[in-house]
Amino acid sequence: MRPAFSTLGVPGMPIDEVVRLAAECGYQGVELRAHPEEPVHPLLGIRERAAVRGRFADAGVEVLAVAGYAKVAAECPGAAAEAALAHELTELVLLAADLGARYVRVFPGGGDRPAERATADAVRRLAAVAPLAAERGVRVLLETHDSHRTGAAAARILEAVNDPQMGALWDVLHSWLGGETPAATRAALGRHLGRHLGYVQVKDVASAQDLTPLQLGAGVLPLPEVVAALGPRPVGWWCWEYEKRWHPAAAELPGLLRQGRTHLERLIEEANNIEEANN
Repeated sequence: MRPAFSTLGVPGMPIDEVVRLAAECGYQGVELRAHPEEPVHPLLGIRERAAVRGRFADAGVEVLAVAGYAKVAAECPGAAAEAALAHELTELVLLAADLGARYVRVFPGGGDRPAERATADAVRRLAAVAPLAAERGVRVLLETHDSHRTGAAAARILEAVNDPQMGALWDVLHSWLGGETPAATRAALGRHLGRHLGYVQVKDVASAQDLTPLQLGAGVLPLPEVVAALGPRPVGWWCWEYEKRWHPAAAELPGLLRQGRTHLERLIEEANNIEEANN
């Protein structure tokens, strides 16, 4: 297991503190939230980008992903809006490349648009940015989220794009809210899992009505089933997205990080032991 955490759990924290926290708590990577209110965002200068990359490299911590907010299935009324979205996708890919990140996270964001139109627009936009992503060695990951929160919905876009630079980011909360079991998500995403899966975003909450983030294992999300669905000894990243930014009253993430990593390690070990006992 390669553990990471999202800076959404420590909003506005300086990069030096993020790096220190990851190293001290045994996390090998960090998902950087790319928003203007954060230290790292697409308007960051080239020297600042190099400095951020160096800080992570010196500590032996990987910048796993740039978590962008581009909505590839959104309605863009007019050429100017369409061009702005294309520019946003381009800038996210360039930022990730400059930071040495392997992934860019994007949202569907289709809202209540007709599904066929939303999917067609997402396919076209992802296909358009794929050559730049390939050139810069970055993969763009569509998160199971909002209008396409299940694996089945995300897979319809990814299968239509059919490009190795595009992949899936499995947010276990949203697939669960969409009524999809972990096994069904795994089956729906198909080849976009395994070697093609960027990473899994794990979290925990009290209920579908109360999404305040909790310590891993303290809520109702089927994390053991997620681990089991990925099969024995899965290779890849597990990123804890603790949404402190949207729930200020939630407990502070830094004090929870060590236990969260230990909980994930235990779940994976238990799944491996069950698999070995059955063979």
